[in-house]
Amino acid sequence: MTIYNLYIFDKMGTLMHYAEWNRTKKSGITREEEAKLTYGMLFSIKSFVSKISPHDPREGFLYYKTNRYALHYLETPSGLKFVLNTDTTAINVKELLQQLYAKVWVEYVVRDPLWMPGTVVTSELFQSKLDEFVKQSPIFGIRNI
Repeated sequence: MTIYNLYIFDKMGTLMHYAEWNRTKKSGITREEEAKLTYGMLFSIKSFVSKISPHDPREGFLYYKTNRYALHYLETPSGLKFVLNTDTTAINVKELLQQLYAKVWVEYVVRDPLWMPGTVVTSELFQSKLDEFVKQSPIFGIRNI
């Protein structure tokens, strides 16, 4: 199993943080353009799911899978959006995202007195703890293909 990259957006769609690990193919566009496209796609999918769901869409959109990768999504009550791209065999990613939010984001961003909500996260401590958390997760791995 492999983790490729992570986007963290605020409720307004601002890219708060981006990290990548085992991503082998670049998109050919800037990170900012890629983030805007990703956020726009999420906005559209969430809207689509809420309109066509035959059930009450309380949890709404959680993930989608292609034949090449899976995109996993977690939205917090405050509107923070975590987007994790993995290979298609990754399991229990929702729990991983919830732990990432509670154990890394809250501990090293929200409780950082130097961070102001609505600003990009530049903390090296957060980046190192995020990297450590992801690399110790059971779904982190080196791509075999």
